[in-house]
Amino acid sequence: MAFLFEKLIVYQKSVDFADRALALTEGFPRGYGFLADQLNRAAVSIAANMAEGNGRFTKPDRKHFFCIARGSIQECVPLLDLARRRDLLGRDVQGRRWVYATESGGVVIIKAGTRRL
Repeated sequence: MAFLFEKLIVYQKSVDFADRALALTEGFPRGYGFLADQLNRAAVSIAANMAEGNGRFTKPDRKHFFCIARGSIQECVPLLDLARRRDLLGRDVQGRRWVYATESGGVVIIKAGTRRL
């Protein structure tokens, strides 16, 4: 691990979440590309914004990117709800659990935004 943010558990969980979202959306049927694309972008954005925020030098800059990451977490909720309503998620997939697990870590990151991580 070359960067400090890679040691953060919330960063690691967000990368896991994005990986699972990418794998999930590979199975979406034709006609749902828009939903797969939006979910993939939102999921990848979580880890990307945490990484970018950690590279910033001022507290307000770091906090800004951490807040964007948290917004991306929340963006995933309705997308997963829609996918579930359309029966696009397997029965074994608990989409909301992923989001809430990541969000609980995201809240810690945002509150810690005043410290150098």
